[in-house]
Amino acid sequence: MKTFFYLFFLSFFLFNFTTFQAQKLKLEDIMKGDAFIGAQPENPRFSFDGDRIYFDWNLNNEIESSTYFYSKNGQPTKCETSLEEESQLNYLYNKAHNLVFFVKGQAIYKRAFGSQTAHKIFQISGRISNLTLAHDEKSMYFKLNENIFQFFLNEGKLIQLTNFGKKEKAEKESAEKSFLDSQQEDLFQYIKDQKAKRAFQKKKETKSKGFPQPIDTDDFQASNFAIHPQGKFIVFNQVKYPQNKAELMQHFITEDGYNRSEHIKNKVSTANFFESKFTIYNVEKDSIYQPDFSQLTNFLSLPPYLQTKTKKTQDKRFVHVNQTIFNADGSLCLIDMRSQDNKDRWLVQIDLTNNSIKEIDHQHDEAWIGGPGIPGYIYSRGTLGFLNDQQTVYFQSEKTGFSHLYTYDFSNQKKETLTSGKWEVRQVIFAHLKNKFYLTTNTNHPGSHHVYELSMTDKKLKSLFTEPGAYDMVLSPNQEEIAYLYSYKNKPWELFYYRVTEGSKQITQSTSAAFKAYKWREPEVITFKSQDKQNIYARLYQPEPTKKNGAAVIFVHGAGYLQNAHNYWSTYHREYMFHNLLTDLGYTVLDIDYRASDGYGRDHRTGIYRHMGGLDLSDHLDGKKYLVEQLGIDTKRVGMYGGSYGGFMTLMALLNHPGEFKCGAALRSVTDWAHYNHGYTGNILNFPESDPEAYKKSSPIYFAENLQDHLIMLHGMVDDNVEYKDVVRLAQRFIELGKKDWELASYPIEAHGFKETYSWVDEYGRILKLFNTQLLKE
Repeated sequence: MKTFFYLFFLSFFLFNFTTFQAQKLKLEDIMKGDAFIGAQPENPRFSFDGDRIYFDWNLNNEIESSTYFYSKNGQPTKCETSLEEESQLNYLYNKAHNLVFFVKGQAIYKRAFGSQTAHKIFQISGRISNLTLAHDEKSMYFKLNENIFQFFLNEGKLIQLTNFGKKEKAEKESAEKSFLDSQQEDLFQYIKDQKAKRAFQKKKETKSKGFPQPIDTDDFQASNFAIHPQGKFIVFNQVKYPQNKAELMQHFITEDGYNRSEHIKNKVSTANFFESKFTIYNVEKDSIYQPDFSQLTNFLSLPPYLQTKTKKTQDKRFVHVNQTIFNADGSLCLIDMRSQDNKDRWLVQIDLTNNSIKEIDHQHDEAWIGGPGIPGYIYSRGTLGFLNDQQTVYFQSEKTGFSHLYTYDFSNQKKETLTSGKWEVRQVIFAHLKNKFYLTTNTNHPGSHHVYELSMTDKKLKSLFTEPGAYDMVLSPNQEEIAYLYSYKNKPWELFYYRVTEGSKQITQSTSAAFKAYKWREPEVITFKSQDKQNIYARLYQPEPTKKNGAAVIFVHGAGYLQNAHNYWSTYHREYMFHNLLTDLGYTVLDIDYRASDGYGRDHRTGIYRHMGGLDLSDHLDGKKYLVEQLGIDTKRVGMYGGSYGGFMTLMALLNHPGEFKCGAALRSVTDWAHYNHGYTGNILNFPESDPEAYKKSSPIYFAENLQDHLIMLHGMVDDNVEYKDVVRLAQRFIELGKKDWELASYPIEAHGFKETYSWVDEYGRILKLFNTQLLKE
């Protein structure tokens, strides 16, 4: 009898083990995304007092995420009270009175540090933003609608500091003035005197009411406000945007059955350059003025691609101030300014009293300014702040070809390099209470992010976490604890808590039972040599030797400047699971960090300047060569697919190198860069009016006549990023050219990133069918 039960148990165990190992992935499951994987925690942050860690989590697969909190040595708990919802708001801490202030709705609240009760101290109809505590902590400043106000905490007094608004029409010079109006003013001094008296009286009445002088907003928008810590100055940008034609997008599936049009974006063009004046408002003198930047390094130089033998400079430069910072007492003011042609960045000290400037740092790139911690676009912000001495500023630069951390000491005007090497600083947190930085870098491997401490005492890097993968961290208010998200290649993001004396503790368990039931691969991160002898990194998925079918698929990640050949959980999680499915079927999959991908320094980032589909495409041809020569893949059975930039790259591969790839699937792909958006495209290709050849050689639509391989294009019809019109225009070219081996799948309700599982299943079902039909031997 014992033998019978033993044999029964053994057979039962072997059956279940075999079932586990043989489990097959299904498109219907993996295309559910996080609903299949298990939603991961996001946006960790500490409570005001540091006793709780808040984060967003969709644990029960609801319509949207909820806020959870973790109390040390407790369990993640869903927030229920409005007080806990305050965890998502920005707050100010008043050290003198141990008070916390924050904005919620149309009101400002305060509460004692550590208390559970908040009190409303001010409420008004309008949007409150830019909440700033004065240096003496006796008052606070904020923006209400279009103006700046000062609120005195003890007296409860409110003062309006600026007076933006439109001047009355009678005060304005008008192009519509009649002949008689002009004649009267030209002929009679009396008329001129009366107008002058009225203007004087208006100004006097304004002053008598205690208001600052009106600042006309008719022709510009005031934005990007920064308030001096003592309230002496308010700085802002005066911006005048051109009235350019915006693209229209049609919605065909609507509730009422009628098509709906939506304005979505402006196309890339020099016509999008805009007037932007950095403006100083002197509160005490009630006056405004602008600094003159024309003497800054390279300010009026023409970009090299526009220079001629006789013309090296330009008459005007369009620039924009992205960020303004002050030290604690307001004695130092620094601005971060970027040119709108993307070639230059300046850090400039401003003397707000006398309106003078001093250049602190200048960064120039013939391609475009960018990199980790560096503003890569107009309106973006980078690493910039003051150290504890309030005389030294820290920032990042790609001066050496890799983004590193630097300081500038205003007292002795010396610049210092804090980090160096052929690697990048990815994340910077300055812990002012500890006088040290916490840095995330890819020091050991381009595809791994590690955390280091950098003390300003000894200037040495000290490793904090050593596990391969990636870390995304936030610091507690007392700067003694860290909350961080961590992931590995086949392990999605989870939330951890770290304290020096206790080490790390995992807070969340997010992955579902269905996800855990499959043995997910750890794709190897390999390198191969490009035609120009560079190391190109890639993720490699290889099947078991007995299952290998001799065919391969090359996946092309999107965004251009994005990294996917790394050692942590991919943002392309559906594609990661799809690659496991393909590998189960015997395919070899290669996922390449081609030229312009993130994580490899400036030269890799700018390798596609003025030619998308140049070095980035040749990297894929070299990837195919690696598959054939090193892994024994049949050169006639290699396919390619990708979305967005990956879709564009697939089109460029098939249309520029016909016969190299048996088939391709191009998802949500750009087909003509002259129809894409301004910021991203202008960085890489300059502008259609100034560099038309760059656009022509970079756009698939110009090579449509070369199509001979099997192509499927898949596109959402309400894509407000890469318009559906992109693929429609290319389809028309194929029709006119009589091309036959292509098809178009349209998704009426989907935007750039699909939302509905049934759309994902249909899309990837078509891609899988394409590969199985074209790449597998009959």
